[in-house]
Amino acid sequence: MNEIFDPVTLLLMGLAVFILFKLRSVLGKRTGSERPPFDPYSKPEQPKGKPNGQDNVIPLPNQTSEQSDALDAAGPGGDVVIDKVAPAGSALNSALKQILSVDRSFEPEPFLQGARAAYEMIVMAFADGDKKALKNLLSGDVYEGFVSAIDDREKRGETIESTFVGIDKAEIVEAALKGSTAQVTVKIHSQLISATRDKAGEVVDGDPSKVTEVIDIWTFARDTSARDPNWKLVATESAE
Repeated sequence: MNEIFDPVTLLLMGLAVFILFKLRSVLGKRTGSERPPFDPYSKPEQPKGKPNGQDNVIPLPNQTSEQSDALDAAGPGGDVVIDKVAPAGSALNSALKQILSVDRSFEPEPFLQGARAAYEMIVMAFADGDKKALKNLLSGDVYEGFVSAIDDREKRGETIESTFVGIDKAEIVEAALKGSTAQVTVKIHSQLISATRDKAGEVVDGDPSKVTEVIDIWTFARDTSARDPNWKLVATESAE
């Protein structure tokens, strides 16, 4: 029995206790509140009471959280955002800031993206004679003008073959706030392949094998006091 407590055994036991004590002091002990292991493929948890990682941030009507963040980063009134597309002190810069003051959802770059998409949809709908698609994109007066042109074309038995190649450039050239109605004019440089054929199938206008450069100046508008966030085409003209 006394052999258990010989000097060598006691020395080894003391050394073991010392090692365990040092490991405990370095690694710490589990308390039940440790974070789980990091999983790089898991979705990050959102802090409680902060949906989407935001604290006391409520996006305004028709405004995404990304737009809100961009405006906040730009400073009061989103001046930096506007200054990127219109020189500070210019009439266009002032007009865009007026629109922004009554419509916090307005941002030039997303607006231009929407104008590009609308341009392609309208051009192709007109070529196809799709009045239903046009009705949702045009103001009443412009819609009547487009429908009249489509009806005249159909009476003559003509059809349009059109291929939309793309938009080279789109830029805001004018803006205005008239009452609660915001108007933004865009100059669009596009490429189209278009040809009009008569009843017999003969080409009477355009060229089905040629890409044509087209420059249009279109004005879009929306009532900033209305819930409808959509802009509609209210005027068109050719720059050529």
